[in-house]
Amino acid sequence: MECETVSQEPNAVPWWTAALILFLALACYWPALHGGFVWDDDGHVTAPELRSLSGLGQIWFNIHATQQYYPLLHSAFWAEHLLWGDETLGYHVANVLEHAAAAFLLVLALRRLGLPGACLAGVVFAVHPVCVESVAWISEQKNTLSLVLYLLAALAYLRFDGERGTPAARRHYYLASLLFVLALLTKTVTATLPAALLVVSWWRRGRLEWRRDVRPLVPWFAAGAASGLLTAWVERTIIGAEGTAFDLSIVERVLLAGRVVWFYLGKLLWPAHLMFVYPRWDVGADAPGWAGYLLAAAVVTGILWGLQRRFRGPLAAWLFFVGSLFPALGFFNVYPFVFSYVADHFQYLASMGIMAAASTGAVSLLDRAAPSVRAAGWGLVAVVVAALVTLSNLQSRTYADEPTLYQATLERNPGCWMAHNNLGLWYRNHGEPDKALGHYKEALRLRKDYPQAHNNLGILYEDQGNLEGAAAEFREAIRTTKNYVAAHNNLGNVLAKMPGHGGESIDELREAVRLQPDFASAHNNLGAALSKEPGRRDEAMAEYKEALRLRPDYADAHANLGNAYADLPGRLNDAIEEYEWALRLNPDDAEVHSNLGLALNSAGRPVEAIAEYAEALRLRPAFAEIRFNMALALLSIPGRENEAAQQLEAFLQARPGNQTAQKLLADIRASQR
Repeated sequence: MECETVSQEPNAVPWWTAALILFLALACYWPALHGGFVWDDDGHVTAPELRSLSGLGQIWFNIHATQQYYPLLHSAFWAEHLLWGDETLGYHVANVLEHAAAAFLLVLALRRLGLPGACLAGVVFAVHPVCVESVAWISEQKNTLSLVLYLLAALAYLRFDGERGTPAARRHYYLASLLFVLALLTKTVTATLPAALLVVSWWRRGRLEWRRDVRPLVPWFAAGAASGLLTAWVERTIIGAEGTAFDLSIVERVLLAGRVVWFYLGKLLWPAHLMFVYPRWDVGADAPGWAGYLLAAAVVTGILWGLQRRFRGPLAAWLFFVGSLFPALGFFNVYPFVFSYVADHFQYLASMGIMAAASTGAVSLLDRAAPSVRAAGWGLVAVVVAALVTLSNLQSRTYADEPTLYQATLERNPGCWMAHNNLGLWYRNHGEPDKALGHYKEALRLRKDYPQAHNNLGILYEDQGNLEGAAAEFREAIRTTKNYVAAHNNLGNVLAKMPGHGGESIDELREAVRLQPDFASAHNNLGAALSKEPGRRDEAMAEYKEALRLRPDYADAHANLGNAYADLPGRLNDAIEEYEWALRLNPDDAEVHSNLGLALNSAGRPVEAIAEYAEALRLRPAFAEIRFNMALALLSIPGRENEAAQQLEAFLQARPGNQTAQKLLADIRASQR
């Protein structure tokens, strides 16, 4: 392969380059296109309660509605869910197309700057294995989409910078500013763009001027700072990026930053042993030995500064790389630091600087080489690109599904307690509790104070009927993590099933809704706990209604509210309406069909009641009580005594000692003699 070696007209569009980049991206990511959902994807693909137009409003105006407040990203997921629902192919295709678009936009940006090797830089970015995590992982559409907007904003700003004094300049500036804000609303790491543009301005002219270079970007710096502060607050207070896992001194953070920079540079230059979760460094023990990394970074910066009078490009690329990495260097708490201080997707944007510098240098050298050397050089470039495509293809295969991803992680990082916990969750959800138990216990062996593993183990114990064990695990999860809402909710539910713990159950569920007032499930569960206490039906109904206000399509809350209405004189019609709502949302709930049958029969509608009982029996043939209730409904209809007798006989096979059923059956047989 050979790319253009000289700058062409900046507005010329090399469409063949776009086709090449797309082809190579598909070659890299073809195995991932049919991959399933993996870790955190359920927190990004639009939740059921947000799939309506009102849900779209929640995405924008309720900071708690989504896992992270990136409203443009979640609006994109909202639109995608309308198009292909939970089919993963659509999300993967979108990620690959956005990645290819970003690579092509990188080509355009470098061409506008007059750099040789723009095509090669775009190709390397498209196929480099460190990008696999950002492209093959659905959750990281925040990376691919935000980078597209970042580069579009940069291109528009470069148009503004090149056309100052013309009528079009103002339009380009406003367009660039809008695109920058959209990028911030997709992922906050794009806040580094104004600093990157200053580096570019310095590289082009050798100096910075307040009026020309800095002043136009002041609003961008302000917007980026505001976005960064908001994200930092969300990470700490909502996602949970605080506590002992993040207790690092400023000295430790500075030393960590030096270590992180060289880690990422190493993976760019030699992309071997990539993994989903890297081992987490013990900063307290290791940081004293990291002074060399920091010193090396200072030395490199000093050398490049000394060369900048002749060659500004290398220093510009270094500043872009380190500056774009700044949000992930350890100075700010981000939740993934619980698992590891580094991740491939953290350097997705920053990697462009090194790739652009390397490509420019390589093409510049080849341009000056003899023809035979040039041919051999381009042959070597082709071999390197082919090797990168192969490595990315192999890496993308690990994203086929959760077991594949976590097993691949554990092969390279056996101490990854997060992988064990998530494997346990997967096996529990797929009906293999013994395997789930083993992985949860291994996760807790590796990290005793792992709250999510305690919480998940508690859920497994609850499944198995070990309520005492479940309660103990939920309490341990709460002890190890401040304000763990899910654990309070789960503990409340378990205590509600244990005799004599009703008051404690209510206290735990009230704490869950206090910590997260818009937690619909906790309101519903609190209602269920209150309904078991004498004289507290009105409080329970208020909680069900609050759950439905927060989540109108919450089937369980509709069913529970129906149960409450069914116990009130004169409210059978309201009960029937709530049951019908619940069944529209979840038509396979046998218990709700049965309860609707009871309500319909009590309302004098036995024929409709019998139809509901029949559906409940179809869904749960072993649900013996339904047969008894169906018999009662049949007996209220003249001529259907034989059917009633058949249902009673079937009921008595499951409940042979039930005297009421025996007497009813005897009365039917006597009347038929």
